[in-house]
Amino acid sequence: MKRNDRKATPNAGRLRKKEARAFLIDIFDGQPDGQFSLKDLFAMLRAKTHPAKMVIIDTLDEMIEAEFLWQPARGVFALNPRYDTDDADDDEASSLIGHRFVGRLEVERRYAFLVATDRTLRQDIFIPKAALHGALNGQKAIVEITEWPARSRNPVGRVVEVLGNTGDNNVEMHAILAEYGLPYDYPEAVSQAAEKLNPEPAAADLEGREDFRSALTFTIDPRDAKDFDDALSLRPAGDGLWEVGVHIADVSHYIQEGDIIDREAQRRATSVYLVDRTIPMLPERLCNGVCSLRPDEDKLCFSAIFLLDGEARVRSGRLAHTVIRSDRRFTYEEVQPVLRPDSGTAEVEERFVGPLRTLWGLASQLRDRRFKSGSIGFERPEVRFDIDEKGTPVGTYIVESNESHWLIEEFMLLANRSVAESVAFGTPGRFTPAKGRRSAKAAPKVLPYRIHDLPAPEKLMQLHDFTARFGYRLRTEGSKTDVSRSINKLLADAKGKREEALVEMVALRCMQKARYSIHNIGHYGLMFDHYTHFTSPIRRYPDLMVHRLLTRYMDGARSASATKYEGLCEHSSNMEQLATQAERASIKYKQVEFMGARIGQEYDGRITGVTEFGFYVECDETHCEGMVALRDIEGDYYDFDAKNLCLTGRRQHHKLALGDRVRIRVARANLEKRQLDYLFLKKYGEK
Repeated sequence: MKRNDRKATPNAGRLRKKEARAFLIDIFDGQPDGQFSLKDLFAMLRAKTHPAKMVIIDTLDEMIEAEFLWQPARGVFALNPRYDTDDADDDEASSLIGHRFVGRLEVERRYAFLVATDRTLRQDIFIPKAALHGALNGQKAIVEITEWPARSRNPVGRVVEVLGNTGDNNVEMHAILAEYGLPYDYPEAVSQAAEKLNPEPAAADLEGREDFRSALTFTIDPRDAKDFDDALSLRPAGDGLWEVGVHIADVSHYIQEGDIIDREAQRRATSVYLVDRTIPMLPERLCNGVCSLRPDEDKLCFSAIFLLDGEARVRSGRLAHTVIRSDRRFTYEEVQPVLRPDSGTAEVEERFVGPLRTLWGLASQLRDRRFKSGSIGFERPEVRFDIDEKGTPVGTYIVESNESHWLIEEFMLLANRSVAESVAFGTPGRFTPAKGRRSAKAAPKVLPYRIHDLPAPEKLMQLHDFTARFGYRLRTEGSKTDVSRSINKLLADAKGKREEALVEMVALRCMQKARYSIHNIGHYGLMFDHYTHFTSPIRRYPDLMVHRLLTRYMDGARSASATKYEGLCEHSSNMEQLATQAERASIKYKQVEFMGARIGQEYDGRITGVTEFGFYVECDETHCEGMVALRDIEGDYYDFDAKNLCLTGRRQHHKLALGDRVRIRVARANLEKRQLDYLFLKKYGEK
């Protein structure tokens, strides 16, 4: 029987937690399918004073902890379906049969439940004892829903795979991958097929290839990289011209379309980069061995070769299948002092110094011209972890882009752009200056483009309104170049200011997501009319598709199937998003784990987000973000100002806003929920 026969509303003037809990139970029991915002609940309980609202917020938090309630979205509350006696929706139930979920097992004597990590499944999965297959209480597991009986609150499932004990690093990383439907190991048959490939090119493999083994060639990659899929070569071409070769691993030579390795690569679509490991798209034998452009080894490549003048303008260029021999493997840290002597002491052989500086001179002109054309410059630093042999985070550090990164970036962008233009203008594999191009006589042949749409007008207005609070002016109308230049000016003006990170974060959020499609609309962020991905076939399947299509088109073949390749583009875009989400989940897990060993310690930080429940703080020292709950702020009651994104104290009128410098203490770290809680100590600038 529902407990809905009590009086409809409490005495809001003296609302106590016990009374609030009783009335909230009435509300949710009376409408088990209902979802209520805080504003709804305040109105239903006649809570008009701040103390009454705080009582309700505290009570809701306790009911969530007790798993009576859950939050289907931020600021929205609903009855936890485990307590709901109504039938599950028939369509929902049938659509979930066969689906797999990851979570923690709660094992009783005769049955068990899987508490799923994925909150889209509101119900826990009931598992009969016979379907446990030896799984133990507290272990992480993958469970498949087998049925959802009529009038049952919970779906029924079976354990498909036991991942291992909760808290074990490998188990937790595998659980994150499984949560997003991503693989964490390789099928044995695929690995065996890769082992049969010969790492050394045979004489027959070199037939018809241009030989670049005598050209000075090198790779520049992160210090922990193992798969080197791009290299640069440089040699003078007379009359002040330079021949620059952008050499890309010729993966398509080793993987035939439709073979067992290709099918697995297509399914994965991308390599996944978690905080402590890489889950490669290709078997390790290929990505780290056969195809990797390692120094002092002959390697097969698909190369974009440019003839550049002293102003880095393309005089001519072409695509060619080549063989190269890298002379040196550089890290970004090794190259940076060569390009910027004030950044450290260079320890690079003299024969590389001149070529590196020449390439940077060309790249810097490409970069300057790109930004003058409206390319948007987001340069957000990345947080990385130092991990011990057990996978435990022992430190954090920041990776920022600099000249050594930009050198590689500009030539990769040039290659990707030129390849796309060559197909779009009907000259596959041949690069011509803009003034020498002619429109294609027929429709361009099918190619997977990397596209990026303009920001939605309402998002631009939100960015305009937000940055206006800091005194900035942003154009929201005019040509797309006018708007992009205005965004660049905004980012430049905010550089070095306290709000820099916040302005860049909000600007990023107003951008659309880049994706793959055969229907070209250009790339707004780069301000390129034509752009594709050609330079990373070891770790991205669209690049492998582009290599194959270019080879066909250069041989005069007709256009490929639009339907087939648009489907592959959509799949690749979806897998890219899943990989990004898994990467973020792994970073958040390590942040919580790292700060969990520092409970009680105090740090300085900056407010990075404000909500009606509290505010988020990123620590200066550790770069880990946690939340300060409104209920934990002592000394005053705070009201949320959604328009100005701040909290204001009712009595003392102190404000806590985006960008404010604060002191916090680490309070709680919940690994299972990937949730980090801080206590607010003080705001700098206040006594």
